Amino acid sequence: MPVVDMPLAELEVYGGRNPRPADFDGFWDAALGEMRSVDPKLEITPFKFDQPIADCFEMRFTGVLGARIFAKLLIPKKLQGAAPAILGFHGYSINSGEWSDKLGYVANGFVVAYMDCRGQGGLSEDVGLVQGTTLNGHIIRGLSDKPEKMLYRQIYLDCAQMAGIVMNLPEVDAARVAAMGGSQGGALTIACSALEPRIKRAAPVYPFLCDFKRVWEMDLAENAYRELRNYFRNHDPRHEREEQIWQQLGYIDIQHLAPRIEAEVMMAIGLMDSICPPSTQYAAFNKIRSKKRAVLYPDFGHESLPGHNDLVFQFLNGL
Repeated sequence: MPVVDMPLAELEVYGGRNPRPADFDGFWDAALGEMRSVDPKLEITPFKFDQPIADCFEMRFTGVLGARIFAKLLIPKKLQGAAPAILGFHGYSINSGEWSDKLGYVANGFVVAYMDCRGQGGLSEDVGLVQGTTLNGHIIRGLSDKPEKMLYRQIYLDCAQMAGIVMNLPEVDAARVAAMGGSQGGALTIACSALEPRIKRAAPVYPFLCDFKRVWEMDLAENAYRELRNYFRNHDPRHEREEQIWQQLGYIDIQHLAPRIEAEVMMAIGLMDSICPPSTQYAAFNKIRSKKRAVLYPDFGHESLPGHNDLVFQFLNGL
């Protein structure tokens, strides 16, 4: 079986390299407390998109540090009682996509909410209260400051906050909510499911933001992880703070959030992935304690996985 790092037998028992901060659980408990103290000032505004099956809305809420977060919200026109819901998360630096690509789930009776990450390609504000993209740099944003200032802390909280908002909608059955996404969206699926344990099913695809030190040791700090190399070159050229940096990145390393998940998980992993190496993905997968399944694509990397969207659709349809 082709691989780009470890043999499969080693992947299945791999425990991760990036350190877990000693106060990790307290850090995230405090972060959730901060999130819950925020008045979301929820706004749900109709959006005109002509088609026969969904009412479409622009949803905005206030997240931590005061940023306004945007999400597309689609509700089936014909509901028979409270509906299951899908929480969707997009890949790095882009946005929540088009309205039409969510209609398949709506047609199957799901409410769909798809979030724009703050500071990326959509309409959510970043911590500087600016709409629009900063393209990249999000992994290292706040790395020279306190862990509480790291941008992905805020993005993970946005995901959990949106989950709670959707669960409270009168159209939604809070006991039947799922999360899905690929790459960065896969990482956010794991983070959201960890921070909002009422989520019942999660379908991450080759998740990003995991086991940063392993990526570095594999000399794969390129593409989406290039920011790590740039940070060392610009801010720690002699690597005098290297261990401190791995420790701080540990707060946003999804492998350390994974044990909190209570949802049933189906994760897709491409064994030829050189962008988010398989070992980094397994570092998270192996720490999930709930019911789980890894779907392997031995000849595929960080790319479209043939047939996997159908597998996800069927998996989530079991809610």
